[in-house]
Amino acid sequence: MTVPAHAQDVAADAELRQQLLGAIERLEQQQQQLDRQAAELAELRSRMEGQPTITGPTPAPPVVAAQGGAPGAPGDPAGIQQAPIPLERVGQAPEDFDRSIELAVLDSQGSVVTRRGQLTGEIQADYARADRSRAVFRGIELVEAVLVGVFDINENRQDVLTASTALRYGLTDRLEIGARLPFVYRSDTSIVAPVAGSTNNDMAATIDSSVKGANIGDLELTARYQLLDGRNGRPYIIGNVQGVFPTGTDPFAIPRDEFGRSLRASTGAGFYGISPSFTAILPTDPVVLFGTLGYTFNLGKNVNTRIPPVNITYVDPGDAISASAGIGISFNQRTTLNLGYAHSWAFGTLTRTSLMEPTPEWSDMRETTSRDLQIGRLLFGVTYRVSDRASLNWSVELGATEDATDLRTVLRVPIVLLTGS
Repeated sequence: MTVPAHAQDVAADAELRQQLLGAIERLEQQQQQLDRQAAELAELRSRMEGQPTITGPTPAPPVVAAQGGAPGAPGDPAGIQQAPIPLERVGQAPEDFDRSIELAVLDSQGSVVTRRGQLTGEIQADYARADRSRAVFRGIELVEAVLVGVFDINENRQDVLTASTALRYGLTDRLEIGARLPFVYRSDTSIVAPVAGSTNNDMAATIDSSVKGANIGDLELTARYQLLDGRNGRPYIIGNVQGVFPTGTDPFAIPRDEFGRSLRASTGAGFYGISPSFTAILPTDPVVLFGTLGYTFNLGKNVNTRIPPVNITYVDPGDAISASAGIGISFNQRTTLNLGYAHSWAFGTLTRTSLMEPTPEWSDMRETTSRDLQIGRLLFGVTYRVSDRASLNWSVELGATEDATDLRTVLRVPIVLLTGS
């Protein structure tokens, strides 16, 4: 007995309907899963931005029918809708972009504050070279280019090689403390010689001295607090305080010969100092703009150093104003180029001296202040992120003014030892 044709059609339609209902049910389950994931992402984003979490079901995003048709239209016979492809925001920095900022030319102040619970160790090696030649004339100028007197040439060369270790720890997501202890090797060479042919020339008066010293340098303690978080187009504003403690060799305590010349090079400044400053970092991907402004207070002290024919009793190094500005250019996620300029205005040093053998013309204590110093430096640096935990920072400073060090190059390797919470 044969089955009627219409009965076969009904069975086929029922099977197709069953398959369609199954497909629609699976799509609804996938949509529910997407909604749950979207809610979790929204909650995480709100936590990162410090906004209140939105509870309850997340409304589904607007959808467009496949092939531009409406539900149930010929272009979408099953009434099934497709979710739109999310638009990618061009030029938008990733959420963790703030933690990846590193500016090689700003040393330890060239990044945002270490997150809470994170411990970062840093190895640093730097080399500085200062080479100065000065001509000093003591006499009478009769006419232009005709000099009668003593014409001396003073040459001074200084090489300083420093290796240091540092630690930085995040007490909170906005407060960081750190310490740095250097080991310094220093070599000083100076030559003072009269020019041949000058009046009262005596080649025996030529002084050629070279001294070296190796010891720990001055201890540095720092605290940094992040005032602005850099969101919504605002810059990161970080307040810094650095304290310098004279743990290195004191230049007024090193041994000297009978002429007052040092027998060993010092490795420290010999004075306490405190330097408050502000750092501004503005990310505008792929460029980062930065600037700093600071002031250094140096504390004077009593010394008892004899450099014939005077006895130095008190020294107060001049304070200093410093500022810098520059730009960081990111070539990719790992490599950044830094360019900038830094300038410091150091005020004169106050010194009190007296003659070892007083004379009627100079029998009391005298107080003098040296000239101020203008120290300008051109900055160049490269940062390469080796991994999420380590990076290489190499910077070069070129002296732009007469008082500045001719060359300084620094290699820093910060490594995350403990990750934060």
